[in-house]
Amino acid sequence: MRRAVAVLAAAAILAVVGCDGDSPTPAPSPPVELRWEEVSVPMPPGPPGRVMLRDAASCDGRWYLTGAVNTGGNETRPAVWSSPDARTWTPVALRPLTYYGERHVMFSAACRGDRLAVLGSKVGGAHGNPRVSSWAQRPDGSMIEVKASFELYGGPLAVNVSRLAGGSDGFMIAGNRMSGAAAWTSPDSAEFTIHEAVPELASDDRGETWAFEAARTRDGWAMVGGLIPAGRIDRDPLAWRSTDGIAWTREPVPGDPTAYDELQRVVIVDDGPLAVGLRGNGFGAWTRTGGTWAAAGAFGRYAGDKPPIVSSLTVAPGGVVACVSDGAAFALWSSADRGGSWRAVGAPAPMPAGTDRAAVARSDGRQVLLLADDGTQARLWLTDRPVTAG
Repeated sequence: MRRAVAVLAAAAILAVVGCDGDSPTPAPSPPVELRWEEVSVPMPPGPPGRVMLRDAASCDGRWYLTGAVNTGGNETRPAVWSSPDARTWTPVALRPLTYYGERHVMFSAACRGDRLAVLGSKVGGAHGNPRVSSWAQRPDGSMIEVKASFELYGGPLAVNVSRLAGGSDGFMIAGNRMSGAAAWTSPDSAEFTIHEAVPELASDDRGETWAFEAARTRDGWAMVGGLIPAGRIDRDPLAWRSTDGIAWTREPVPGDPTAYDELQRVVIVDDGPLAVGLRGNGFGAWTRTGGTWAAAGAFGRYAGDKPPIVSSLTVAPGGVVACVSDGAAFALWSSADRGGSWRAVGAPAPMPAGTDRAAVARSDGRQVLLLADDGTQARLWLTDRPVTAG
């Protein structure tokens, strides 16, 4: 039933937003044009194929890229690269321990200090569900797959595993189970513990909860997502906070009950969460100050026939950068005032959206790294310009 609700919710995005023609208004300012430097990514040792890029992270001054190598058809093998400067990349040695781990696409990366953790998955099995594992970094810098029980991420209660986040006291995965929004925690990425059917986090008689991403705050964790109220098919925005990742408190987030609104990505700016997600027939930002969430600026407008998404949100020189898909193509937007106003940012090349395509922007506070994969070619660019500079 939850899988069916998720499918209906995706369809509702396209149906509901088409009824709202009044907001948001596209940003009137011309796009910010940056100098992008294209960077090459070497083929990792092993069977040749096409490099696939899915995520990036900076851990205490060292960059990491994650993805896979497509060796033909649906066959893939996991891949991770590291770099001291985001220009020269070296493949990281990987040690898969399972059949699916040998075929993983490494789709989410996060750091705790200088320690990297990664999530990988590969669709398989009788029901064609993603087979997920976490990967931990060893002292020599290599990555090893962490064996886990099938039902930790999968099984009859599984819905999805979304994003990995890191912080001062460990790692957290945001995702969803049949009971609603869920979290997985680990102090060191060597082993994760699931927290599902948790009061306030899970679904209840108020509606179906859904979690997209978490971020480490000064005093705990913030998680963002949405709620499908009982009797409706469209989501309202919702957030949670926790001091330990185990017990959670809901935080109301303002939204339009007649439109499809949800929070999809979150970062910490000025010690407070800033989230970006879907709002009406475009995208919007929300901020939390003093324990209260408020709506901030809106930007963009849906244009394609695929569900719109926010693929990434990162704190960059000069502000924050969101990478979003309007259903037809990915685009970059930046804000210098904590989400209050937004300007489009010129991308170095077209970034079409769709199946097996990806685009993500990440920053270490000095540089912005942009990866794009159109399903036939993966490309990587770098800029050190402030994202709000003209």
